[in-house]
Amino acid sequence: MQQHVEAAAKPRRRKFVARTLVAAAAAGALAWGLLAAGTQGGEHGDPVATVAGEAPGYAVEDFDYPEADRILAERGIVLKRGDGHITLADCASGTDLLRVLARRQENPVCFRTVGSSGWLTLEIPAVYIVKGNDYTTQVDMTVGNEEKSFDIEKNSWTAVGESADEGGRDHLLVEIRTTK
Repeated sequence: MQQHVEAAAKPRRRKFVARTLVAAAAAGALAWGLLAAGTQGGEHGDPVATVAGEAPGYAVEDFDYPEADRILAERGIVLKRGDGHITLADCASGTDLLRVLARRQENPVCFRTVGSSGWLTLEIPAVYIVKGNDYTTQVDMTVGNEEKSFDIEKNSWTAVGESADEGGRDHLLVEIRTTK
């Protein structure tokens, strides 16, 4: 009796396997057809043109300060490049900010510092004093062809630029560096 049951089951298995193979082949052919139809793109049938034309570009950090043109137009401050750990801030937004005073700026220019270290290149003319925060801060300035660096005292005002220069010459603030 068991032989009879096994003999009857074999044709069913063969039919099942045959149907499965046919279904898999049909699904494969359909997928291949969709792929082939999807990659025919450019007017010359160039498959690479379609994929490259629709793919998003790579993000490459150039360290340029975001919205620098708008800030220059509104505030007269040239913000060039930085690592994102020193950013322009509203002076009313906190007490732990770097504060820069310049003769050509109506109000103080403030910067928020975050992270363990940071750098920002910029241009603010006629800077004469900087108030530090909890970070160790150094500012680089130029006057004519000379470059000068000033260490900013933590949480107090430090004379820089013309107020620290014997000749009282205008200094251009060109870089801020901080470390925690």
